[in-house]
Amino acid sequence: MNSTRDIEALIDVMARLPGLGPRSARRAVLHLIRKRALLMQPLADLMGQVALTARECLNCGNVGTTEICDICTSAKRANGQICVVEDVADLWAMERGHAFKGRYHVLGGTLSALDQVGPEQLRIPRLIDRVSEEAISEVILALNATVDGQTTAHYIADQLEGRVTLSSLAQGVPIGGELDYLDDGTIAAALNARKTF
Repeated sequence: MNSTRDIEALIDVMARLPGLGPRSARRAVLHLIRKRALLMQPLADLMGQVALTARECLNCGNVGTTEICDICTSAKRANGQICVVEDVADLWAMERGHAFKGRYHVLGGTLSALDQVGPEQLRIPRLIDRVSEEAISEVILALNATVDGQTTAHYIADQLEGRVTLSSLAQGVPIGGELDYLDDGTIAAALNARKTF
């Protein structure tokens, strides 16, 4: 009988997380075992709780523990602006900058003919509905500066042309850059200097 089978299985699962390889996962698991009462048990309890309660916001696609997230239910955030992002990590990156005071819309990816991802696989139809339902005056396209991100931005701009003001992030976001890897000041500067699409 292998006395470390469960530990090895935990290392293998941890190694699948973004940013962790086998060595980093091994170090993390050893640290958790050494700090079992302080870290491992609370982490296990929280992971179990989040596994049961986490869900996507039915309105915008953010992640929380209620059907409609705090941003969508906040009257202060109903300023007529929606910031469109590729995924939840991008939304969280924008929120870290504390520069945007409106609401968000998470697409869940980008259009990609190569991967057979069309508008129906993303939350683009819901975005178009929200523009009418929530009296939106401006849609800010904060998509990653990649080929697929720009293709998606152009598609959305075509769908919403003449219905709202369209803008995109300006300087500060490098070509090929992804929002989740930018610092807070860069995101704030890019949001404040956005341009009409």
